[in-house]
Amino acid sequence: MQFDVDGRSAYAYTGGRPFDPTRPVVVFVHGAQHDHSVWILQTRHLAHHGFSVLAFDLPGHGRSAGPALTDVESMAGWVLRAVRAAGAVRAAAIVGHSMGSLIALEAAGQAPEAVGGIAMVGTAFPMKVSDVLLDAARDDEPAAFDMINQWSHARLVHRPGTPGPGFSVFVQNLRLMERQPPGVLRNDFAACNAYGQGLERATALRCPALMVLGERDAMTPPRAAAGLIGAIRDARVTRVPGCGHAIMTEAPDALREALDGWLRDAVLRPSGSPT
Repeated sequence: MQFDVDGRSAYAYTGGRPFDPTRPVVVFVHGAQHDHSVWILQTRHLAHHGFSVLAFDLPGHGRSAGPALTDVESMAGWVLRAVRAAGAVRAAAIVGHSMGSLIALEAAGQAPEAVGGIAMVGTAFPMKVSDVLLDAARDDEPAAFDMINQWSHARLVHRPGTPGPGFSVFVQNLRLMERQPPGVLRNDFAACNAYGQGLERATALRCPALMVLGERDAMTPPRAAAGLIGAIRDARVTRVPGCGHAIMTEAPDALREALDGWLRDAVLRPSGSPT
């Protein structure tokens, strides 16, 4: 689905079904150096089970025109405008991974009336990036991609990274990162590093929240989400055993089940969907 936001072309994947604003809306926001395609399995499921989905490419990522936005606050504002530009007329649930989880939290703070719930996948606050990785993102992106792949995947889940013949979670993630324009990675990491109002937004949050954490996540370790969990009044926490940071590919069924159950129990309660 291609449309305009702020006079520039924006893209949202709708899960293989036309976007229907009369259904409950779930918005998906990817993390650093990624695009909408990380959510393919979860979005297709929800789109065919009672929901309308919008999995955005952030500006400068995937099929959305640049330039990339430089801070989480601007990204959150863009997501809110994109939801309206796509035609949504009711409060939406926002699901974000890593950097996208901070964007979801900030969006709920900027416009609480427009957000019916947030799901934070592979999250942490503060979301600091190591100097080694920041330097590599600036000076040697291929080296940074290798570090990210090593730290995002729990090797105990897929040895040697191939859950099925002809498929590799490592190669898949590498090719996805290589698709983004040069400089986007450094930009995204700097935005994560600089975001400072996570606890303030979490304390003020009044909508339901879900956190899905990989127990072997080396990028955003579960312990780094403790402050957020303690600050949010209505938080449901799902920990995925043996899973790393790339929860969408390492544990797609566990994430789908967590999202589906939370949406139906705590947030949207869609009518006419299968039981």
